[in-house]
Amino acid sequence: MNTSDHQRAILESALRTLTTGQDGLNALASALQNGLATPFREAVDMITAIKGRVIVTGVGKSGHIGSKIAATLASTGTPAFFVHPSEANHGDLGMIAPDDAIIALSWSGETAELKGIIAYASRFLIPLISITSGENSALARASQVVLLLPRVQEACPHGLAPTTSTLLQLVIGDALAIALLETRGFTPEHFHTFHPGGQLGANLMRVAEIMRVGDQIPIVCPGTKMPEAVAMLARKRVGCVCVVGDDGKLQGIITDGDLARNLHRNLAETVVDDVMSRAPKTIEPDMFAGAAVALLNQHAISALVVAEEGRPVGIVHFHDLLRVGAA
Repeated sequence: MNTSDHQRAILESALRTLTTGQDGLNALASALQNGLATPFREAVDMITAIKGRVIVTGVGKSGHIGSKIAATLASTGTPAFFVHPSEANHGDLGMIAPDDAIIALSWSGETAELKGIIAYASRFLIPLISITSGENSALARASQVVLLLPRVQEACPHGLAPTTSTLLQLVIGDALAIALLETRGFTPEHFHTFHPGGQLGANLMRVAEIMRVGDQIPIVCPGTKMPEAVAMLARKRVGCVCVVGDDGKLQGIITDGDLARNLHRNLAETVVDDVMSRAPKTIEPDMFAGAAVALLNQHAISALVVAEEGRPVGIVHFHDLLRVGAA
């Protein structure tokens, strides 16, 4: 096989995998509009009603997917953690309480390692939700709710490596987490509580937590000569100067760009009123840092005036957003 044929074969393989995955997702969407709809709603209601946590379990590739589902549930307001079935059979069953619910993943539904958890759930009347394609499997028969996944073709050409099947498990887990999030009224504020680190946490910070306040805000009055405004611009180093009237309300803003566009004028004899932009971009202090970044990018500017009822209460600069990791 020459180089071009080899490269084409690689691309064709990737496209077959994507197409097979898409076909599987289409089959899952169709199932959710039909027979899977009722058990899916029952699973959401069951999890919402428990006082404890969701225990997710599975073996092999299903276990890896289950671990991710548990992490997604926990980060979106549904307390959850993963218990490996083998470890459960050697003492970790004690981690599962009567107030909990169990989600067990097994494509066949006949995974031998799950027998201990299944028996434990039955003994202590712990609700059991299964995610499986085995309609008449031991797992399905033991479950109060069965999320029956459509049998789909694996992307693996030998039909052996779990590929499309694990994709469906992952997606139904995400669907459960988001449905529970919306049912519980989980807000961005809750998200910030569970995601204080990284860019996600930074984007969920309020502008009020980041903005420069007090004498850090460059302010001049209407009628101020431009040399004084330029000196203020250089001293505060935020790329803009706010022009604020006697009533405390923002009348305009002078930026580095405004200054550059007016260099042809005799600025020594010019007042700020003749140079300022009269419709500056502002943001409210309770907006998220991510919204500030979006506004700066949208308008290709470096700073925003933070205003309440038309009065400047702060300045947020692109560098401030960089500092906290939001940009």
